[in-house]
Amino acid sequence: MGGHLNAYTSREQTVYYAKSLASDVSTSVEILSDILQGSTLDPAAIERERGVINREAEEVDKNKEEVVFDHLHGIAFQRSSLGYTILGPKANIDTITRQDLLDYISKNYTPERMATAAGGVDHDQLVKQAEKLFGGLKPGAPRTEIIKKPTFVGSDLRARFDSHPTAHLAFAVEGASWTSPNYWPLLVAQAVIGSWDRALGAASHSSSKFAQQVSKYNLANSFMSFNTSYSDTGLFGTYIVSENFKQLDDLSHALQQEWHRVCLSVTEAEVFRAKNQLKTSLLLSLDGTTPICEDIGRQMLVYGKRLTPWEVDGLIESVTAEQVRAAAQEAIYDKELAVVGYGPVDALQDYNRLRAAMSPIYA
Repeated sequence: MGGHLNAYTSREQTVYYAKSLASDVSTSVEILSDILQGSTLDPAAIERERGVINREAEEVDKNKEEVVFDHLHGIAFQRSSLGYTILGPKANIDTITRQDLLDYISKNYTPERMATAAGGVDHDQLVKQAEKLFGGLKPGAPRTEIIKKPTFVGSDLRARFDSHPTAHLAFAVEGASWTSPNYWPLLVAQAVIGSWDRALGAASHSSSKFAQQVSKYNLANSFMSFNTSYSDTGLFGTYIVSENFKQLDDLSHALQQEWHRVCLSVTEAEVFRAKNQLKTSLLLSLDGTTPICEDIGRQMLVYGKRLTPWEVDGLIESVTAEQVRAAAQEAIYDKELAVVGYGPVDALQDYNRLRAAMSPIYA
């Protein structure tokens, strides 16, 4: 067929997907159905996959951004499965059994937890085929365990390696879930703070005041604001890479001052520009059938329907500067803070001082 078949796992979803010519969609759906319902889980294949996953784990360890975000989830959501890494510890990879996989599939691969999505296909025909191939799936047994919302824990973790060429930092507060009324205002707040890379230059012309500060005083090589949402919680913060080790205290102070500024005095002009940037980035992220398919699947699981680009545009456009300030205050003002430092981070302020800087009195 010349198609493409793959799968990946995030912290809340597992995705199996196929890309093919429109004429081969029917065959692709049959293959996905067989994978989900008829996999033999051959013991030899399981043994072979252990080595593959262990090599993937080694590659993840080389990506410092991934390492920092794994640590950030680990300290922010302690004693919760959301704090676990996606690949898991090596001991689990080495000992997981075929029966463990069968139990997981029977518990989680149930129709009420699945969503299918596709690009250039006949919708009615796809629905009929899905009913035929997946109609025999039995609903999952009622869940007896109580799924509690993960508790956000203010804490810090510092992996100090003085020989490392750059310091990697992440500062985060508890963000908003997918369905929270603060989800869209915090996305706009993220766009106000923005992202920047020294290699791109033009900081003096950047709409981000934090980027202007970072560039003017050479505080960092790059930074990226993030607003990561899950079904019942989230993380709002900033990831920073810097080779200016001696000014990490100035860097953290500048970031927290910018957070407070967004809480208190973000302007209508900044919000207008941030909304346009956000709409542009969201639309550009849907460039291709794979991201559109992922977007549809995620929204079906979260909202029970697909939000069209026009609906998303309207939701973003309706956000006001007052709503951004209110959402930022609720997330940031005197709230718990999670901090991760990796590399030469000796000059990073003591955690108690960083936490104290979250107070309105400090601001």
